[in-house]
Amino acid sequence: MALEAIQTVAQAEAKAKADREAAAVQAKQKLAEAQREANQTAEQARQQAREEARLMMSQAEEKAAQATREELERAKADCETLKQNAQGRLEEAAQLIVGRVVEQ
Repeated sequence: MALEAIQTVAQAEAKAKADREAAAVQAKQKLAEAQREANQTAEQARQQAREEARLMMSQAEEKAAQATREELERAKADCETLKQNAQGRLEEAAQLIVGRVVEQ
């Protein structure tokens, strides 16, 4: 009977050891899988951040280009107005100069 008890205990210990080893292997596998998933999630987040940064840069560049176009149009209109004013005064200036020359 004592021999049976020792064999039962030995078998139980062997089974417990095998169960612990299997649990350790399973835990390592789960940890490795979790790390792979975490790495994949981090890479996806980095890729999404890069894409969002590209989009934001593109939008900023388009806004800057639009602002530049608008400013150039305003400057062109201002130049045209100044030119029109100058041409309008050209005749007046010519008469003033002729008048002074004739007076002398």
